[in-house]
Amino acid sequence: MPRMKPHDLEAFLQQPHIGVIATLRRDGRPYTVPVWWLWKDGAVWLTGTYNRVWCKHLLRDPRTSLCIEATEPVPGHVEFDGIAEPLHPDRFDIWPISRELVEKYVGRGDPARQPAVEAFLANMRTEPRLLFRLVPQTVRAIDMRVYRGKRADREYQARAAAPEPER
Repeated sequence: MPRMKPHDLEAFLQQPHIGVIATLRRDGRPYTVPVWWLWKDGAVWLTGTYNRVWCKHLLRDPRTSLCIEATEPVPGHVEFDGIAEPLHPDRFDIWPISRELVEKYVGRGDPARQPAVEAFLANMRTEPRLLFRLVPQTVRAIDMRVYRGKRADREYQARAAAPEPER
């Protein structure tokens, strides 16, 4: 499988792609939901509220997987597996990282969007927020520009594309 080159991976992780986090329900079934995320200092940062289902799951069982896929500007697939460490606002200043998340997704590097960033942050401060830090135990990063599928997939596609033999 063609791994994403380190500089492509870093560029990919700076983009405001939506991730999908997988958590575990009490009965062991997976639960998935789209989330904003931030790659910083070798960790993935996620913000949520104490009453969100995925946050409740992580507080009970911190095993998680975050999948990020995109087609632009670099088509790729990145997945992080690991343990999500909860960071509570009474013991950790959650707001600098929360601001970076909002800057990434709302501000998008455009100074004209600063009022929207401030309004979004003001609303976030009214919610019972916490952060999760996910230090990946496993990282899968696939560069889809060069991915051609597994050998079995390629063989199946070749057979399916072959003309029918005449009878």
